[in-house]
Amino acid sequence: MAKKRKLKPKVKRTIIIIFLVLLAFLSAEIIEYIYESNKIYVPYESHKNNYYYAYDFGFLDKKSNYDFNTNGIDDYTEILLGAKKLAIRNPKYVSKYYDGGYPPETEGVCTDAIQEAVDNAGYNLRDMIDYDIINNRSDYPQVTIVDANIDYRRVSNQYTFFKKYLQSYSNDYEDVTEFNPGDILTFDDADHIAMCSDKRNAKAIPYLIQNRDETQTEKEEDRLEITDMTITGHFRFTYNKKIEKIIKSL
Repeated sequence: MAKKRKLKPKVKRTIIIIFLVLLAFLSAEIIEYIYESNKIYVPYESHKNNYYYAYDFGFLDKKSNYDFNTNGIDDYTEILLGAKKLAIRNPKYVSKYYDGGYPPETEGVCTDAIQEAVDNAGYNLRDMIDYDIINNRSDYPQVTIVDANIDYRRVSNQYTFFKKYLQSYSNDYEDVTEFNPGDILTFDDADHIAMCSDKRNAKAIPYLIQNRDETQTEKEEDRLEITDMTITGHFRFTYNKKIEKIIKSL
């Protein structure tokens, strides 16, 4: 029987050191995960206004690596700015059919806020959704009659499109670092749709930019924490191969 070869003391010490280093690294990662999972975000300083931004809580908003309309502003920021423009304009909540599809600037519903925000980055959300409905009808069983004037304005169709083409993120609004300005949120499956603002409340929970109903006075509001609706979709409009393919097909 062959003799077992013993490790040299130097080799044994090296293996032990490597093992201890790896163990320390993994322990640090686990501790950091537990800390972040249970962290309560408190702003560093008070403001004259009643809202805050991500940097007040020690983290930063994410920027996109893409600038689709090549104007020097990344897509996430452009989408947020598009929603901000609508919030400033503050259109009335009016739900009706429009010949030509687009409502006037003084009117609209929740889906119009999303369409306007995404289009501000150079995309054409209406054309993309219309194309996908025509070419993939089985993905849209809710569409009984194809109508380009209204299909892109239905929450259920935007929800279906975003689920197909965008990455999903956490639906837990207390997981505050997962929520980025310009993120798209759907509620109660496909009853309502809104967008995350860069403004946050004292718990770091983002404000919503939305056109929700006739009672609304402002379109940018601290309502995510108090809404009686449940988040059922959380998407970020990031340029990817699937989006690229559908754009090239238009």
